[in-house]
Amino acid sequence: MDWVWHLYQKEVQKHLSRAGIAAPTDEDVQEAFVQCLGESTVTVLVQEPWQNSVRFKGLARYDATDMFDLLRDPMTYLRDHFGGGKFKLNFHRGWHFVATQNFKPEGPPKWKNLPEIEF
Repeated sequence: MDWVWHLYQKEVQKHLSRAGIAAPTDEDVQEAFVQCLGESTVTVLVQEPWQNSVRFKGLARYDATDMFDLLRDPMTYLRDHFGGGKFKLNFHRGWHFVATQNFKPEGPPKWKNLPEIEF
């Protein structure tokens, strides 16, 4: 899950700085990363045509306890659960936006008939 660390690196540094840890050890960084990720949600959105443009349809929101399979292998997870398409994963820690990552698995779009989630 190195790709997730890349997204959270700045958030972890901010967390450690706020905690007054100027020279964190590897253990401090690991603990802060686990804490930050544990306080996070990830929202799955898909790009779809809309009124001569595109929009992002919300498909799912996962909290820390439910997102492990998605984070471990996002391409397979997205393809198996939602099919093919242009997906965006938005990460938030509380109300704070952390990062976004795009994925484009191939396959039929299973998501087309799924209801849009409310934000």
